[in-house]
Amino acid sequence: MQKKDFITLVMSTVGGILFALGMCMALLPEWGAMVPGVVLGVIGAVVLLAMVLVRRKMDGKPAIVFNAKAILTTLLGVAGAIVLGVGMCMTMIWNMMVPGIVVGIVGIVALLCLIPAIKGLK
Repeated sequence: MQKKDFITLVMSTVGGILFALGMCMALLPEWGAMVPGVVLGVIGAVVLLAMVLVRRKMDGKPAIVFNAKAILTTLLGVAGAIVLGVGMCMTMIWNMMVPGIVVGIVGIVALLCLIPAIKGLK
């Protein structure tokens, strides 16, 4: 395993766990930890963003590339994640099971559209 792969593995695992735990804390009212959950989720997101920047630096690429394709794929990813999250909230928090599943599937399809958008079709 190369050094850059190991560092990416460690940072993405730590960031993902912090982000997921923060979202659980924020979304489960039984825990009563909304504010600490949001803080922990933001810390996890910052670690994940730092992981992307560190990985690109170790690959010898520029940290952030601004072009139309990068901006549109980022917007598609953000929109897909938000729609998927709304679908999850609809099912888990607001007791709207069937509409929440439909909205969640729409979010998953939007996220799946990222694969051909980034890699292209051959």
